[in-house]
Amino acid sequence: MERKLEKQTVSQLLLAVLCLLSATMSYGQQRTFKAGAATTVITPYLGGGIVGNFGIPPEAKNIHDELHARSLVLDDGESKIAFIICDNIGLARKVCDAAKQEINERTGIPTDHILIAGTHTHSATSAEGEGPKRRGWSQGEPLDRYQDLLATRIADAVDMAVYRLEPAKIGWGSVNIPEHVFNRRWHMKELVVNPFGEKEPVRFNPGIGNPEIVKPAGPTDPEVSFLSIQALDGRSIALLANYSLHYIGGVPKHDISADYFAVFANRMQELLLKDNTETPFVGIMTNGTSGDINNVNVQGKSPKDAPYQKMKFVANDIAEKVHRSLQGVKYQPWLKLQAKQSEQKLTVRKPTEKQLALAKQIFALPEGAKPINHPLERTYADRITQLQNEWPSEISVVLQTFRIGDLQIAAIPFETFAESGLALKAQYPKNKTFTITFANGSYGYLPTPEQHKLGGYETWLGTNRVEIEASRKIFGTLTNLFSLMN
Repeated sequence: MERKLEKQTVSQLLLAVLCLLSATMSYGQQRTFKAGAATTVITPYLGGGIVGNFGIPPEAKNIHDELHARSLVLDDGESKIAFIICDNIGLARKVCDAAKQEINERTGIPTDHILIAGTHTHSATSAEGEGPKRRGWSQGEPLDRYQDLLATRIADAVDMAVYRLEPAKIGWGSVNIPEHVFNRRWHMKELVVNPFGEKEPVRFNPGIGNPEIVKPAGPTDPEVSFLSIQALDGRSIALLANYSLHYIGGVPKHDISADYFAVFANRMQELLLKDNTETPFVGIMTNGTSGDINNVNVQGKSPKDAPYQKMKFVANDIAEKVHRSLQGVKYQPWLKLQAKQSEQKLTVRKPTEKQLALAKQIFALPEGAKPINHPLERTYADRITQLQNEWPSEISVVLQTFRIGDLQIAAIPFETFAESGLALKAQYPKNKTFTITFANGSYGYLPTPEQHKLGGYETWLGTNRVEIEASRKIFGTLTNLFSLMN
């Protein structure tokens, strides 16, 4: 009888141990972290207009460097998130929606776990529509030829990244690089006239050495935040960085180029892989809250850089400083991934009767006539007329938040001011937080209400299209989304 009880006890102990081992193995499997990254070429067709500046867009005649969609997919065993950053000035929401739907059908990644953003290179043709359609309202219309190609190639990039998923470890950090960022909005000694005949205290890009400047109208954000992913053997899989710098430029007018964003990515590959060119690696630079930030020091000397020289200098300098900061990063073998999304409704600004009356006067001027108020008044007469005739009274935009362990990422579909990004960082002193802009659509500038009062290009109707309180509403929605994550 005793032997029978002993056998029964041993059997029970063995069963308990087996159950514990099974549970431990299952738990370990659930906590396997994986990552994959890939790129696809999204260079547009030649012949289109290179957008990003005023006037008639110059024809794209030369490809200086290919444009890419750069994807990063993370998998914590329970959920996946995908980031895709495209070398383009800005993507229409319908392009992002089409790409997300295709990604979901191919990979099963939920559409609200996918972030698609543009870098804001000013040397590419439009992904928001050709000609006047770029600034119009075309959300319900079919994709044009390039938009269709772009959506497919974005989905391809994610598909490949999923195929390349492998066990990985992840870490992050940041480094301050203040010498490349300058607020481009300046208080002037005298009020300046805008295209609507109104006087305002602030001018954007007042010119190097302008004796009328007084002080910058806002801060800069010097922080370069970065997310580094390595395979378990220490190979670098990807590095995603974020810097609040608009773009660099210095590109011949007929050239297609990805600007400093791509130079940074390529330099990171050189630094991390050295001569190991066969190992896949994806470097990514995302655009932060740079709506009022550029690389021009108006209190300095006029540059004498050759084409592409300044962008290479800036990008290489950032890459080398990020590379040095990587030495202090602590990598973790597993982190929980979370994503939240919300549709934010915003009222569209419409022109006043006075502005519309002025537009009619401007349209009636003979060709070559002297402007009534401002050299750009015809451009803004066109823009506000288009806003009045084509845009709805209210729009809904996608806002997203992601959490990777203690790291937080926000996504906004506007050219957002640095002070908004800084405010979001200050809201979470215990979390590394940064914002990716031009994400999931492109709707123009997003000044704060305080900056609206100062005027300037970024606040003009036609440059800014949504209600003056929009930045505050977006801030509230993002903080609420972050609060829903545990």
